[in-house]
Amino acid sequence: MSAPKSRWANEDPEEEAAIALRKREKEEKKRAKAERQKLVEQQQQQQQKQSAAAEQADSAEKATERPTKRRRISNEPIPSAETEGEKVEVQRKLLRFPAPEWAPCRHVDNYEPLNHIEEGSYGLVSRAKDLVTGEVVALKKLKLDNSPDGFPVTGLREIQTLQRARHNNIVRLREIVMGTSMNDVYLVMDFLEHDLKTLLDDMKEPFLPSEIKTLLQQIMSATEFLHSHWILHRDLKTSNLLMNNRGEIKIADFGMARYYGDPPPKLTQLVVTLWYRSPELLLGAEEYGPEIDIWSIGCIFGELLTTDPLFQGKNEVDQLSKIFAVTGPPTQQIWPTFRSLPNAKSLRLPPSTSSLGSPMNPPLLPRSKFPYLTNAGLSLLSSLLALNPSARPTAAQCLKHSYFREDPRPKAKEMFPTFPSKAGQERRRRRATPEAPKHGEEAPRLDFANVFGSGGGGGAGSAEAGAGFTLRLG
Repeated sequence: MSAPKSRWANEDPEEEAAIALRKREKEEKKRAKAERQKLVEQQQQQQQKQSAAAEQADSAEKATERPTKRRRISNEPIPSAETEGEKVEVQRKLLRFPAPEWAPCRHVDNYEPLNHIEEGSYGLVSRAKDLVTGEVVALKKLKLDNSPDGFPVTGLREIQTLQRARHNNIVRLREIVMGTSMNDVYLVMDFLEHDLKTLLDDMKEPFLPSEIKTLLQQIMSATEFLHSHWILHRDLKTSNLLMNNRGEIKIADFGMARYYGDPPPKLTQLVVTLWYRSPELLLGAEEYGPEIDIWSIGCIFGELLTTDPLFQGKNEVDQLSKIFAVTGPPTQQIWPTFRSLPNAKSLRLPPSTSSLGSPMNPPLLPRSKFPYLTNAGLSLLSSLLALNPSARPTAAQCLKHSYFREDPRPKAKEMFPTFPSKAGQERRRRRATPEAPKHGEEAPRLDFANVFGSGGGGGAGSAEAGAGFTLRLG
């Protein structure tokens, strides 16, 4: 049974035939479009297959080709390019490593000179201001005028060690600048308001025990860093210790510093300013190590306690006599090898010598010399000033000493008093203190026969000309 027709339907047969014809044409167009789409997809698939086959063929051809360079597996001669009929080009690639680029030094005109501070053995130190940042710095002009061999080795060592020694208690080398001539070489370093020698001379009373511990800890920390990097300072003294108004100490003046090894190399004995020079150097030792810096720190420790240098000798003979007056004469019990030193052969010991102590346990210094020092402090000072270099502790061992853990504890740097800066207002006054030895001098053989005689070697009859020693009168 057919569905009933709508009463609005057109029952004209011609119109129905036309509608049916339009339906058939529409279906044929859809079918033709689908066939064309199918044909395009087949063509794309065929092209992809052809390209894949071409790639496989190229890779196979490359695999069958002979490499430009093959590993030799026998001692047969390598055929040349002419015999093979082709020229082989070898491409070499350079390995690149990150490194600082070479660049010219800046000119000293980038700094405005403010005032002269002082003149040392190897340079003139001035105060200057950076024109770009406005920071106040210290300019050290190296002395190159009397250098026939070119750039002085002392300047090279100072630059090398300052570049390597990056520590909070070591003065920082910012850069190297040049002047108008090749002899104008300046080291730009951090500026600190004081040097410890000037402060001690101007102070009415010495530092407090807690302040001495803080200063000594900083000096020991910087020295331990230097020795752990195989660097000897070789001129530690209070005038080479700079201090700012924040209680920070920094070691400066590395003109005599140098690297050493184990075993230590043969070195010159003309190092360290006379008042801070160890007895083995005075007796002509040519092989030494960090022990000479430890002795200098012991002298600095005693100077912090009394505000005056411990041993103020006029020459080498007088210096040794003043040392023995405090420490006692050397004996075979406390220093078994001292007779092997060159200048010790002429040393005449007093007839009655004490046998107290041992090679690794030196006797204590006299209590009357340091009445306000604790037992732990006297023990540390006595070990620093031991005649036998082997009995002196390392800087790392000193930092662990009980002296720094007993009361009063080291004072915080922020609690340190401030002092007016002499360097910022005027020249630092020249003191009647010896200078450091000059580079290149030869050490003479000295006669220490009268060290324990009348006058202790400091009289008119026994005043040898001290090697590397000049007296500066203020």
